[in-house]
Amino acid sequence: MTADGAASNPQAVRPEPVPLVNIANVLTVSRLALVPVFLVALFWDGGHDGLWRWIATGVFVVASITDRIDGDLARRRGLVTDFGKVADPIADKALTGAALVGLSLLGDLGWWVTWVIIGRELAITLLRFWVIRHGVIAASYGGKVKTLLQAVAIGLYLMPFGDWAELPRWIVMGAALAATVGTGLDYVVRAIRLRAAGRTKADA
Repeated sequence: MTADGAASNPQAVRPEPVPLVNIANVLTVSRLALVPVFLVALFWDGGHDGLWRWIATGVFVVASITDRIDGDLARRRGLVTDFGKVADPIADKALTGAALVGLSLLGDLGWWVTWVIIGRELAITLLRFWVIRHGVIAASYGGKVKTLLQAVAIGLYLMPFGDWAELPRWIVMGAALAATVGTGLDYVVRAIRLRAAGRTKADA
């Protein structure tokens, strides 16, 4: 079709709108719905019953897997929506935050660990709003590693392995904390550079 033909028929080049109800968004909403299910299983029978801790671990693993799948599906199949962009990080933070706070309430994880991770996520969220007029900072490889390490560390703390597992738990959680702080500092540096670049363009 010629350029004139395309111009005379705008519908020929207009992309189809992405439906709000799609498999990627369904998985995201499902992950949000699993958060209260996870908490019920985690705190059932005082929070230290072996069977229910395995159930809670299973729910957490399933929810964490959907985090990986929904993003890949959205990108590969062109199912990215504004709803998904907002709901996906909310679902991620809700699941991770619920697990960390729950473990700290049960006395299985120090509160300082929970506050470091949650504080970092809140700070990065505020930074995103701070630079939103100047652009979006893409997710880094380090951020993906951070997310994976956090999920594995939380999973180890959820599993009722007993005291013998304290060392591997701390090793993985230590790596997760290092990645959490390191990627947070990297995000701050990139946010400052993005703001500076935006101001330079505005003054030009």
